[in-house]
Amino acid sequence: MPHEISVRQLMHQLQVVDPDLPVYFAINPDWPQAHRVGRLIEISGPEGAVYLAENGQEGVLPAEVRTQLDWADA
Repeated sequence: MPHEISVRQLMHQLQVVDPDLPVYFAINPDWPQAHRVGRLIEISGPEGAVYLAENGQEGVLPAEVRTQLDWADA
């Protein structure tokens, strides 16, 4: 089931981590990969949203990440 978060929620979550750490997307529980985060695009208006672009693949997600995402069986 898809789950949206707002920019406010994302900012709140990011406030508690080291600001110098790299950021990755965790992609696809069936093929768990880490992808680098690229550009941020904001679209204004009634259908507005913020999009984070993918900026290349980093490799397989660490087992600890898969476990915390409940992707441990992947």
